[in-house]
Amino acid sequence: VQLQASGGGLVQAGGSLRLSCAASGRILSIGVMGWYRQAPGNQRDLLATTTSDGSTKYADSVKGRFTISRDNAKNTVYLQMNSLKPEDTAVYFCYANVREYVAMRNYWGQGTQVTVSS
Repeated sequence: VQLQASGGGLVQAGGSLRLSCAASGRILSIGVMGWYRQAPGNQRDLLATTTSDGSTKYADSVKGRFTISRDNAKNTVYLQMNSLKPEDTAVYFCYANVREYVAMRNYWGQGTQVTVSS
């Protein structure tokens, strides 16, 4: 199973970006999908998660600005980021809890850089 993230880039403060992350390979089902981010010198922080039935949760730092969604038919999770701030600058990682055979296992994307200029 591979997760391919895309959509990062450079944006001015107040702007928007949409990240995508597509899972491919042997996939029987996907449970939770989500996004983390990691700024230099910081730990990796959980931003948002979504379950297969569409339930979502957000970190307080992004609630009201970021929206997570998924397309189960495409095994893809999205992160719409609005009202971006310089402190949102980080590498963004997606993950998915995937069933290949029997057990569920977490897989990670390669990370995509988001840079917000002031």
